[in-house]
Amino acid sequence: MTWVLNNLGLIFELTLVHIRLSILPIVLGFIIAIPLGWLAYRYRLTRGLILTLVGLLYTIPSLALFVILPPLLGIGFLSEANVIIALTIYAVAIMARSVADALASVDPDVRQAATAVGYSHWGRFWGVDFPLAGPVLLAGLRVVAVSTVSLLTVGIVVGVQSLGYLFTNGFQRGIVEQVLVGVVMVVIVALLFDGLLVVLGRWLMPWTLLSRTQRRPADDVQRSETSAEAFDRGVQNAEAR
Repeated sequence: MTWVLNNLGLIFELTLVHIRLSILPIVLGFIIAIPLGWLAYRYRLTRGLILTLVGLLYTIPSLALFVILPPLLGIGFLSEANVIIALTIYAVAIMARSVADALASVDPDVRQAATAVGYSHWGRFWGVDFPLAGPVLLAGLRVVAVSTVSLLTVGIVVGVQSLGYLFTNGFQRGIVEQVLVGVVMVVIVALLFDGLLVVLGRWLMPWTLLSRTQRRPADDVQRSETSAEAFDRGVQNAEAR
């Protein structure tokens, strides 16, 4: 506890840096994944190829990616851009499949109805498909956010400061408390991103809350009917005896 009290400023500073570096890969990964996921959904013949190739990106070890990117893109090995680009690649690898699955979850009858009332192809995508795919997209984005926050700690091996500093420095100095603080702060940041995305999803997609409240009475009625049927069967069995 003494180390924590003596280093509150450092912990707060590293937390802010960690949050700042996490935001851009999450946003860029989501934006880039939308056209890739749409292509995988729209053209069935290329779906397997696109999702497989994109998924393979996630299998590349992060340390290897940090080494490969600088000479390919002409960026500094120790620059923040190196880590941000690498994390964006991992975000796209996760999010592309989520986009394809989200678009596939939209009811075909709704699409046909939208076309019948005069929606153009792109108008239907942005006005119907994309909003209705929102809940599945949000679920995928939450996974991307938590994964990005976790993977960012590896960036300390190429000199990019983040909460990962608490891991390496604490290990080198043999301060277990410092390592534990790093773990706790990473979890807190991940929960913060997840909570913000949930709140943002409820704000942008209020109809999801409405549909839940509408389902509850129907579920209650169904449970009541099931209970009544069970009661009737019990009475019938008793009379038969």
